[in-house]
Amino acid sequence: MGPGPCNPYPEAIAAMGRPMLGHLDPEFIELLDQTNDRLRQAFRTDNPLTFPVSATGSAGMEAGFVNFVEPGDAVVVGVNGAFGERMCDVARRCGADVIRVDARWGEPVDPQALIDAHPNPKIIALVHAETSTGVRNDVGCLHTGKEDALVLLDCVTSVAGIPVEIDAWCVDIAYSGTQKCLGAPPGLAPFTASPRALDQLVATPQSWYLDLNMIASYVIGEGARAYHHTAPISAIFSLHGALGAVLDEGLESCWARHKACGQALQAGLEDLGFTLFAAEGHRLPQLTSVWIPLERLPDGMDEAGARRALLDRYGIEVGAGLGPVAGKVWRIGCMGHTARPRNVSLLLGALEELFSA
Repeated sequence: MGPGPCNPYPEAIAAMGRPMLGHLDPEFIELLDQTNDRLRQAFRTDNPLTFPVSATGSAGMEAGFVNFVEPGDAVVVGVNGAFGERMCDVARRCGADVIRVDARWGEPVDPQALIDAHPNPKIIALVHAETSTGVRNDVGCLHTGKEDALVLLDCVTSVAGIPVEIDAWCVDIAYSGTQKCLGAPPGLAPFTASPRALDQLVATPQSWYLDLNMIASYVIGEGARAYHHTAPISAIFSLHGALGAVLDEGLESCWARHKACGQALQAGLEDLGFTLFAAEGHRLPQLTSVWIPLERLPDGMDEAGARRALLDRYGIEVGAGLGPVAGKVWRIGCMGHTARPRNVSLLLGALEELFSA
């Protein structure tokens, strides 16, 4: 139940065993098109350019910046955790003039502060579900009053876990990861870009591999596709299967299941005397951050030892804190196929036994 890769949906595991196909085989292209369509449904968008980048979520982040940012462009970034920090780093490497809007770790970013930070930025960027803190940031109003700015959203931990409405929120660029609430193995970065964003594509991005000008002719369109790279066939098979499981359940039902498990976990932690870290009203159900009561650990056991005991004794992996809360906060993922009441009960029982020793 760590914040990293969760147990995939059985459909995703089974799909990886399909016989291999070539990356330009018509059968694979048809399956890729189906995967892209399923991603549109998961992102709640009609964007034609919606596809899985052939790398992990961090490559989705990089694709979002290198294709739209040129030296000197103003980029406003909301920062309330490690992945907002990473956005700043990536944008800066593209030569952007980065304007940070900071909030304390554990607190949400003020969306009005993002809007007010610059009169005419090229991009306003925000992490929807900050994986390092378990905080949900508000998105819906970012496009208002900034008609020329592109809104870029990190949805790595949010797609299929909580409502994501790319078109309704007027988000122009978004990316996710397969290993979180989508319930597939890691290795792909679902990505979408609006037609408005594509009108502002950089002619020659700094990255050849992530150049959307070329990738688009491979991943979308009618008829023959232009060769760009060898797609990770089995990973796309797996994503296709995982998306099928999510959509068969129904996005609303999937969101509700994550919400119920997250609420049960957070209530149970408080009943055990733990203190939740993320601000009330902005807590992610799929990723719970909690202060570690170090004083209640058995003699001779430190924070890392407690996580190791959970793994060795109970088969439960809990994520460590990052940055300023490393060693002080745990991050507990309850995502995708793993978001089940039985897993919540198992973890709460294990924590009660460990901290009562």
